[in-house]
Amino acid sequence: MAAPTISAAQAVGEYLQSPDDLVKISAFRKKLEKEKASIDARLKTGVKEQLQATREGLKKLLSTRDHVQAVKDEMITIEKECEDTSIRVATFDQISRVSMVHRNFESTEEMVNNLLDMASRLDELEYMLALDSREILGPAPNLLVIHYQLNQLERFRNQTMHQAKKASADARNTLTRWFERLNKDISAFDEYILELARNIINLVRAGQSNVVVRLIKIVEMEGKEDEKTLVMRFVKKAAKPDAALKFKSLQAEARVLKHYRSKVMKTITQSIQTKVNDAYARDEQDPTGFLDSLSWIYQDLIRIEKDVIPCFPADYDIYSLYVREYHKALNVVVKQIAAAKLDASVMLALHEWLKEYKQSMNELNISPDLLEPPLMDGKEQSLIEDYLQLIVSKLDEWSTNLMKTEISEFTKREEPPEVDSDGLYGTQGAVILFQMVNQQVDLAAESGQGAILARVVGETNRVMKGIQDQWTKVVDAEFKKQMEKPEEVAGGLVEYCIALANDQVKSADYAEALLQRLEPLVSEKYRVTINERLNDAIDGYLDVAKKCMQTLIDTIFNDLKPATKILFQQPWYDGVMVQIVETMRDYMADYQSYLNSALLELLTEDLIDTFLLTYLNALANSPKLKMPAAAQRMKEDVNEVFSFFSNLAPNQGVEARFEVLEMLLSLLEASKDIAFLSFWAFAKVHGPNIAFVEGLMRSRSDFDRSAVNEIMESIKRKVKDEGLIDPPEPTIMKKVAVQNAFSRFLRT
Repeated sequence: MAAPTISAAQAVGEYLQSPDDLVKISAFRKKLEKEKASIDARLKTGVKEQLQATREGLKKLLSTRDHVQAVKDEMITIEKECEDTSIRVATFDQISRVSMVHRNFESTEEMVNNLLDMASRLDELEYMLALDSREILGPAPNLLVIHYQLNQLERFRNQTMHQAKKASADARNTLTRWFERLNKDISAFDEYILELARNIINLVRAGQSNVVVRLIKIVEMEGKEDEKTLVMRFVKKAAKPDAALKFKSLQAEARVLKHYRSKVMKTITQSIQTKVNDAYARDEQDPTGFLDSLSWIYQDLIRIEKDVIPCFPADYDIYSLYVREYHKALNVVVKQIAAAKLDASVMLALHEWLKEYKQSMNELNISPDLLEPPLMDGKEQSLIEDYLQLIVSKLDEWSTNLMKTEISEFTKREEPPEVDSDGLYGTQGAVILFQMVNQQVDLAAESGQGAILARVVGETNRVMKGIQDQWTKVVDAEFKKQMEKPEEVAGGLVEYCIALANDQVKSADYAEALLQRLEPLVSEKYRVTINERLNDAIDGYLDVAKKCMQTLIDTIFNDLKPATKILFQQPWYDGVMVQIVETMRDYMADYQSYLNSALLELLTEDLIDTFLLTYLNALANSPKLKMPAAAQRMKEDVNEVFSFFSNLAPNQGVEARFEVLEMLLSLLEASKDIAFLSFWAFAKVHGPNIAFVEGLMRSRSDFDRSAVNEIMESIKRKVKDEGLIDPPEPTIMKKVAVQNAFSRFLRT
């Protein structure tokens, strides 16, 4: 049943099914143009070969027709002369019969003598054939002699068997047995001829070009004999039976067609296929080694161009035959390699070899028409896509297995984290991951293609970001369990967070080293992409490390909740800051022992900010502050905490951060008349913060409502007159949460 016809509109519709597909038009057009060019090239080659074959066939047909016509004319002439009464005599029939009897006697005598001599002649031929075939790359001195002698014996056999057609079956069987040995020797010689054809390149390489020349002479000679045989058979069919029977040559023509030329060409083709297949079989388990060893093909082609072409007639076009057949045999093997489940290295090696093959063939000045169809049908780019898919699947598989193990250890926490050579907590995750990443990146770098390397780096970035997201979620989930159901979770979350944070810093260092190693290897076009991807991964690792740091701080302040809740409450006046500081000191002592020094510095800064924000939030939402006791207690708190943090971080950094408490303490202690001055010093650094300041003023027990209103009116007026706004860079005061006016009203 004929396949339904698809219109152009339907074909286009299959590609353009949505508006987004319009973007792909350029790619589809390039794809179709490439396919059209490939089909045009193949059609051109096919038409050229068909035209050449047709031209040669016509030449042979015309030549055969001339030969047939000549023979036919001669036969007509002879027949006329035989029928001419002027040359007939009365005793012609007697003379003819006597002559026929005489010829039969001579033929019989010749046949008997040949049969008697055949055994000795075959002994000599078999000896020469064994001597020549013993060394296939030898000089073959007897090649033409053997062929001539066998040809004579074969002609004798043909004539004898033709004459014996009317003999008895026993006579024919007897003759067949007599010629069995000759038939075997002819078959052995035919095989020897084909074996020489299999080793043409090896023969010229061994300096035996003359053997190839003699081989081709035999092929040409047998080809001419085949043509004569075909002509004779045609004449026998075309001539009158009575006339045909008068010619012994026609009666005795029982030759078996040799077709040496086609057999030799076919053998050469098979020898090329066998040579390529054998080379592949030797390295089938090592495709890269096979590809690396294929330089012998180029050497063969150079040898053929130099030494084999002179041995063949021009009409053989032997160089084109070798090039086409090498190319076809390689195409079969290359497709086998590509169809197998390849390692990533083999895919890249095959892609690189295909490029080198094209370049090498171009350097040998080989016409592209001889290299059709292109290796892998010109789809070598699919190797890169397959390679990238393999990289994706491997990275996904490896990272999934790695994270499964790492997350299991993190959540179960059955054993303490490992301690590295620097005495810090850590895991093997970073080392293992970057071993995998570097392996694939190095492989991509060996391809010498920036596009491949950039895409592999992009895939590694995707995997790294996925791992980072997983860790963020796991840390959040484990901390949530710790807060909600501490009795049901395993201990050691702090230690494992430290180990994970150290691991993330190590990963960031590895990524930075990878970036520095890859940037010199690619052009600016791909350097930008690689830089963006790896810097994105580095930032992600640092974000996970910060997440761990925040979890450590949240753990501290979760334990401090009972103490921080009473800040600026009635129990606070009895002093709770010592308890808060001691708790932070205990935690920091553990952190200092096993945490990366850079992370410890970051942790200290964040811990200071978190403490300050907690303290400021408590101050902003405090009830009535007993003055001057509240100011005195706050001063003692600041001294206590400042002393603690000064031992963890540089003194200047701590002073800068604690400056806000000093300013607020000054504002808290200021009298009604100078409160504005304290506010102004604070506002120039942190902005007006009217709501916070007003709340603080209303909290003071030594100010009544009218005093607070007077102070705030003065402050607001000055802020408006001076156009004072928040600083460009937000300070910690931006994070302070101040209760609304109604809450402050209830508090007062």
